[in-house]
Amino acid sequence: MVYRPFRIISRLLLAASAVGLGVGSVNAQAPSTAAPGGINPSRVDVFLGYSYFGAHGQVKPAGINYSSINVGAMGSVAYYMNKYVGGEIIFAAHPNGKNDDFFSGSAGPIFRAPMQNFTLFGHGLVGGGRLDGPNSHNGTYFEPYRWGPTLTAGGGMDYDLPFFDNRFSLRLFQADYRWIHTNYGPAATIPTSGVLGGRTNLSGAELSTGIVAHFGHIIPPPPITYACTVSPTTVYPGDPITVTGTPANLNPKKAYNYTWTADGGTITGNSTTATIDTKNAAPGTYTAKGHIVQAGGKAPKPGEMADCTATYTVKQFEPPTISCSANPSTVAPGDSATITATGVSPQNRPLTYSYSASAGSVSGSGPTATLSTAGAAPGTITVTCNVVDDKGQTASSTTTVTVNAPPPPPPPSTSALCSVSFERDAKRPARVDNEAKACLDDVALKLQSASDAKIAVVGNSTSDEKAPPKKGRKKTVDPAAARAVNVKDYLVTEKGIDPSRISVYTGSDDAKTVTTTLVPAGATFSTTGLTPVDESAVKAVPRTPPAKKRRK
Repeated sequence: MVYRPFRIISRLLLAASAVGLGVGSVNAQAPSTAAPGGINPSRVDVFLGYSYFGAHGQVKPAGINYSSINVGAMGSVAYYMNKYVGGEIIFAAHPNGKNDDFFSGSAGPIFRAPMQNFTLFGHGLVGGGRLDGPNSHNGTYFEPYRWGPTLTAGGGMDYDLPFFDNRFSLRLFQADYRWIHTNYGPAATIPTSGVLGGRTNLSGAELSTGIVAHFGHIIPPPPITYACTVSPTTVYPGDPITVTGTPANLNPKKAYNYTWTADGGTITGNSTTATIDTKNAAPGTYTAKGHIVQAGGKAPKPGEMADCTATYTVKQFEPPTISCSANPSTVAPGDSATITATGVSPQNRPLTYSYSASAGSVSGSGPTATLSTAGAAPGTITVTCNVVDDKGQTASSTTTVTVNAPPPPPPPSTSALCSVSFERDAKRPARVDNEAKACLDDVALKLQSASDAKIAVVGNSTSDEKAPPKKGRKKTVDPAAARAVNVKDYLVTEKGIDPSRISVYTGSDDAKTVTTTLVPAGATFSTTGLTPVDESAVKAVPRTPPAKKRRK
């Protein structure tokens, strides 16, 4: 027989049971004064199931070993004084063993730790066991049934089955260490057959599983509770109030009566709701009281009735409030804006509106009015919105409208004038001829009529004029610069234009031209792509050369 694993298991379970007993004892010694919440364990547990007994021991002095008993049954009844501690009676039967039979009855304390869906337990028991001795030599020698003391310690785990209102649990395991002492009488040596006598100290692991039925509960039904709320909590005289009671922990098989009282106004109702009429209540804070009691002729027991209270306030009529807004809030001079006033009376009394403005004029006597900014200077106009109720209580609010200043005139811009061509005189390609004179005379007139204006003169030349001079020839003056300087010279010398009002440039156009642009005061002339002419390096050529002296 292999018994060493069971011996180790038995010792471990015995240690675990001892710890469980200690924890249970602590829980039992320091119970909570409040009713336990959450899990409500049973008062009585009845267990019935299969049991295996792994026996380990010998009848001495014969030295005959006992064998494990694979088939057995166990039943127990546990009664709990509280959530954790109780007493237990166990009956175990292990018949038809290979060499022996064993029956026992034990009693002792049991300790449990209820958890969600599981319960851990540990117990220690004392009792009696009826054990016969192992047979040997094909039954030649045997020990008769004898009673002896037995000690049991161990524990296990139950799993609550999720049906029948958790009235049943599956005992996942119960592992106990059991010790039995049996005295078979004086030891004898019988050569043929008969009782051997002697005694045994039998120990072993007793493993069980089965079904647990639960009866009753440790925790009594929770007392009735009652909570009250009022809606609204603050009213004006004459406004109705609804009181709502919310009971809990009622027995669905019982009927209940409801009553209400209030110290401010008149309350009516005989169910979980009631109504308070406040039209005759003076301003102040009051209390509504509700009472629930189990119906029936007998006096209610504690926990079968409950009370609740809720406070509410009746307050004085309040003045109106008003908010004011403008759309648009920014306008051009002379434009109008819509003024919207939103007045609120807490008592929904009739309201009258009026308006005033710091500038311009406002018209309207309802929730909307119109502000006219005609004649108002640029800036901010403040509009005051007023409201008054039928009791003479008033409220005011303001909003603003900004009148923008007129936009500034657009800045002056340059304008292109006439263009002078230098294509006609091939020998003097920079000379201002008579046709150019007509254009420049017109330019001079515009400068004379706009005394603060200036003119930009831009000379251009063709690509062949810009080519380097041929070998042996001197570099000539840039024809574009010469044309611009000659035009300026004409305007200054012949038309009397102040030279400081004329700026000369060379441009990039591929043409023998001079363009003129009028630049009014404040305008900006773009010189992008232009090159100012160094007038000190370019000498002006008069339009008409001086007359030659006659030879004598």
